[in-house]
Amino acid sequence: MEVVVRAYVSVLLCSLLSVSVGAQQFPPSPRVDKIFAAWDKPTSPGCALGVLQNGRFVYERGYGMANLDYDIPNSPKLVYYVGSDSKQFTAASIALLVLDGKLRLDDDIRKYVPEMPDYGTPITINHLIHHTSGIRDIYGLMSLGGLRIEDVFSDSEAVALIARQKELNFKPGDDYLYSNSGYFLLGQIVKRVTGKSLREFADERIFQPLGMTHTHFHDDPGHVMKNRAMSYESDGKDGYRISYIQNFDKIGAGGLYTTVEDLRKWDENFYTHQIGGDALQAMIHTRGVLNKGDTIPYAFGNNVTTYRGLRVDEHGGSLMGYKAEILRFPDQHVSVLATCNLGSINPGPLAEQVAEVYLGSKMGPKPERQLANRRSREVALAAQLNSAELAVYAGDYYSDEVDATYHLSIENGALVLSARHVEAQKLASTGPDQFRTGNGLTLRFERSGSERPTAFTIEAGRVRNIRFVRRS
Repeated sequence: MEVVVRAYVSVLLCSLLSVSVGAQQFPPSPRVDKIFAAWDKPTSPGCALGVLQNGRFVYERGYGMANLDYDIPNSPKLVYYVGSDSKQFTAASIALLVLDGKLRLDDDIRKYVPEMPDYGTPITINHLIHHTSGIRDIYGLMSLGGLRIEDVFSDSEAVALIARQKELNFKPGDDYLYSNSGYFLLGQIVKRVTGKSLREFADERIFQPLGMTHTHFHDDPGHVMKNRAMSYESDGKDGYRISYIQNFDKIGAGGLYTTVEDLRKWDENFYTHQIGGDALQAMIHTRGVLNKGDTIPYAFGNNVTTYRGLRVDEHGGSLMGYKAEILRFPDQHVSVLATCNLGSINPGPLAEQVAEVYLGSKMGPKPERQLANRRSREVALAAQLNSAELAVYAGDYYSDEVDATYHLSIENGALVLSARHVEAQKLASTGPDQFRTGNGLTLRFERSGSERPTAFTIEAGRVRNIRFVRRS
């Protein structure tokens, strides 16, 4: 009898759990469901989806599983990490402080973060907002220095790493280059101006007033979170492994956990102006302007642009297995919200396909995005060097900017780069004294009246000209 009772209680609890995380029930939408069909099975992670029109859900569903350990399905009510979609809340927090008169967009950031070097030209809060500061990306710096995303390190260490850089990627305002460092520093500025963490400030000024009760900036890796979806990557063997140990707590650039249903409340604020009024909406839709006068699409944590002839506000988020996309069509009062928990999913194109189901008759021709992406990956390779020609590059090189030593050696006739917590990479010659790794690093060697190079600089996407000096 006791066994039967226990079994009944177990089934009842599972039923209650299913009800508690279940979304509003809509009749199936075959055209939408087909877009996510590859992951809509009990053996795969997937996505939670919400489609909004005039502030209400016209469709919401979960596809695949939120937790493979306990067979919990994905749902718009579950909590997901949304990566860089966090930035719009960081930027809105800064905007609220501007409206409060607590800071100005043209303030030099050294007023609030005096640890930062004087690079000769002031870096303003506006530069951080629009990714025009030239500050090297913290995730790129971490990777080059052998720091892993699963490691825990303090905010002060992160600020010190950014401030240790001897130069910028470019003069502030000269160019646009996405930088997570800028938004991490914006989170620090909120804390230093208000005496409250970004988590506390955003909760008080944005999340609580909007009723976003399942949303927070995750600044404590040990914080217990109800109904959290796990994130996964492929294990290379037709299965999955948990991909995010959830230690990383550098909020501002990322760090936000939320639900699709909470994001609906934020999305509707773009129309009701409940938080911040008309002034906030005007500010957060202001796009950046470069020194030469060009206007860029990036505004305040959102891209203000067009897609197939329709105005959109858009931003995506990604960290390991967590993916997210917020795609808003303001003139049609339609939005697509997607949160996913599998690293191989790219929710941006999926959200565009969903939008086509509802707005296709109003859209222009599809862009030829795939061809442009393929061309951008093409890399010209120079003639292969022999072992004797490669030997002059071998040795240890050190960078004090990322506090890391890179070892170059000859293995099986190839030049190989290795370092702490950095996977060994073969280098391919792309020109005189220039090499490239398979994961996109470009090394340019320097010589000073010597046969052997004395140093090299690395280009790593959002990090430019990190210098490593030969030690042996």
